[in-house]
Amino acid sequence: MGTLPRTVADVRDRLPEAPLDAQDRGRLLAGTHHDPHAVLGAHPVPGGTAFVVLRPYAQAVTLLTHGRCVKLKDTGDGFFSAVLPYDALPEYRLRVTYDGRDSTYEDPYRFLPALGELDLHLIGEGRHEDLWKALGAHPMTHQGVPGTRFTVWAPHARGVRVCGDFCSWGGAAYPMRSLGSTGVWELFVPGIGEGALYKFDITRPDGTHTVRADPMARRTEVPPATASVVTESSHVWADAEWMAHRADRPVHRAPFSVYEVHLASWRPGLSYRQLAEQLTEYVTDAGFTHVELMPVAEYPFSGSWGYQVTGFYAPTARLGTPDDFKYLVDTLHRAGVGVILDWVPAHFPKDDWALAAFDGEHLYEPGDPRRAEHPDWGTLTFDYGRKEVRNFLVANATYWCEEFHIDGLRVDAVASMLYLDYSREYGQWAPNESGGRENLDAVAFLQEMNATVYRRCPGVVTIAEESTAWDGVTRATHDLGPGGFGGLGFGLKWNMGWMHDSLEYIKHDPVHRVYHHNEMTFSMVYAYSENYLLPLSHDEVVHGKQALVSKMPGDWWQQRANHRAYLGFMWAHPGKQLLFMGQEFAQGAEWSEENGLDWALLDPDYPAEPDHRGVLRLVRDLNHEYRSAPALWEQDTEPAGFSWVAADSAEDNVLAFLRFAADGTPLLAVCNFSPVIRHDYPLGVPDADTVWRETLNTDLARYGGGDIRNPDPLKSTPEPAHGRPASLRVTLPPLATVWLTAWSVSP
Repeated sequence: MGTLPRTVADVRDRLPEAPLDAQDRGRLLAGTHHDPHAVLGAHPVPGGTAFVVLRPYAQAVTLLTHGRCVKLKDTGDGFFSAVLPYDALPEYRLRVTYDGRDSTYEDPYRFLPALGELDLHLIGEGRHEDLWKALGAHPMTHQGVPGTRFTVWAPHARGVRVCGDFCSWGGAAYPMRSLGSTGVWELFVPGIGEGALYKFDITRPDGTHTVRADPMARRTEVPPATASVVTESSHVWADAEWMAHRADRPVHRAPFSVYEVHLASWRPGLSYRQLAEQLTEYVTDAGFTHVELMPVAEYPFSGSWGYQVTGFYAPTARLGTPDDFKYLVDTLHRAGVGVILDWVPAHFPKDDWALAAFDGEHLYEPGDPRRAEHPDWGTLTFDYGRKEVRNFLVANATYWCEEFHIDGLRVDAVASMLYLDYSREYGQWAPNESGGRENLDAVAFLQEMNATVYRRCPGVVTIAEESTAWDGVTRATHDLGPGGFGGLGFGLKWNMGWMHDSLEYIKHDPVHRVYHHNEMTFSMVYAYSENYLLPLSHDEVVHGKQALVSKMPGDWWQQRANHRAYLGFMWAHPGKQLLFMGQEFAQGAEWSEENGLDWALLDPDYPAEPDHRGVLRLVRDLNHEYRSAPALWEQDTEPAGFSWVAADSAEDNVLAFLRFAADGTPLLAVCNFSPVIRHDYPLGVPDADTVWRETLNTDLARYGGGDIRNPDPLKSTPEPAHGRPASLRVTLPPLATVWLTAWSVSP
């Protein structure tokens, strides 16, 4: 190896500058070089080793190697270089002078690629199930040096550079290298770690530049700021018991009562960690088995409630860090509450710093505008036929389940994905290869997503918000149905038909309900065609639809009575339950994302406190009785779990039905949707000489009702009724639901 003096003033003018091809120089300055490592850094040349550094705006760059300092020649445009008489490539560092101040750096261009061949192969195949571990920004130690590996998929880009707060947002100093035909660009930047802000400066095919947030960013700035943030988790999970046992019983055969929450407005101003304490205490006290969180993935516009996502891998920074969100999930799990996440793979917004035309071409969205444009929301749909896009979304589903221990994904707007003509007029859509309107690529994506999640994440449930009669939403993916597509593979489906029909019925004055009775019974015609969840979601209490209690007819007492009776009917009906926040205490105003819930209604000093706190007591008791009665959940998806007693008592506004546990234990639910007390109302039951007791009554005084009860045990007699050999005589309170449980059989 050659040698140099320890001082450089007497030699720097005699050091030859490194040869730099004009074309390489121009491409590096323009941000269009696909292999900057072949030019920058240290390379053997005739006569020694060439060192080339690109540091725009630097006053000087000094090479530090083997205890020597060698000032490189300034060759213009931010380039500094020299040829030193070294036979082998040495280890070295750079001292860079800006505005008279020196800083020392490792040279990013002396490092080998930090992404492995297997990762690249799987990305190229669209089969990298741990995609978030390969792409994005990852703090790591590489070749013994700490730093961050940046990787991004941009196959149409002529060049990609990293920019961030560590380089004053000028990306010229950090061009990335292309890793071949996969379209992945990579750069390991030493010295960069947790908390650094960054984006990608992408040169489009036409030579123009666009600066983009990282599609795989696992943390972001707080909106409206849009930079991605380097992050590394230090959270230590404490929910091992929950995770070990959540798969013990299939969801469709387990109690499943869901409280839907918009975190930012549940109690405005709370962080993830504050919510961990307050939300967990509230939900546990109310008895819900799960919470469903409206979208948590980062989104720019608060008014979208999270349904227009730009950061699919990053929990919104509005409420804290990713570890703070993990703490929230962890706390809920330790309290025995599962966590479902709204997931939005149907579309994304057009913000010019996010996914739209990401690398200058249609990348995440289809090229055909008849498929790319989402007509309802002014957004773009995903190109489900592109393997890398499908991989991005499938990996995203497993990411939330594995990295954040999420117990379920409620998939938003599934119907808009399944149909090519969804909300489109004639001529605005193109049929599939068979001439049909089904989006076959979306079908394949949903099947792959569900199959992957269920294989990798035992105990997780996927739930479809699907508003049409698509066949086989909750059928297994390998089970071909009449359409020949196979099932979509979801665990549960929102029962939108039940929701629309029952709300249509309940809003009518009782005198008119006789003409709408079938709207309360029709759901049982198709109840076992899918595994259903009964939703009363945020969509039903916004945009002029009114809060649940405000939909009810009559005066304030009757509205609350109807509200309570309806909830009693809902909890007894086959299917799981979901209730949006605020409806559990009969908030009368529509939900407002800006204002949050009317918690003052539960204040003991509030004049109408019993009205609202009473409804909350009912919901607490509904959940308690529901969880303790296997008849209400064990056979939700089995016809043997339900039998009508009185389905046609339209003139009385009465519905009565039996629910059965797997061992045959019955529960009798009776709904009186008229304002009339009905004494000694006959109801058919399976056996005579059975003693029944009232286990729930929505008219109790503690709930705000009139306290018309069946206080004593009721004994069935051999008097036939409703086609059954025995009957009960029951007092039905006005506008109320009563549950009766078979207590014992008389000797």
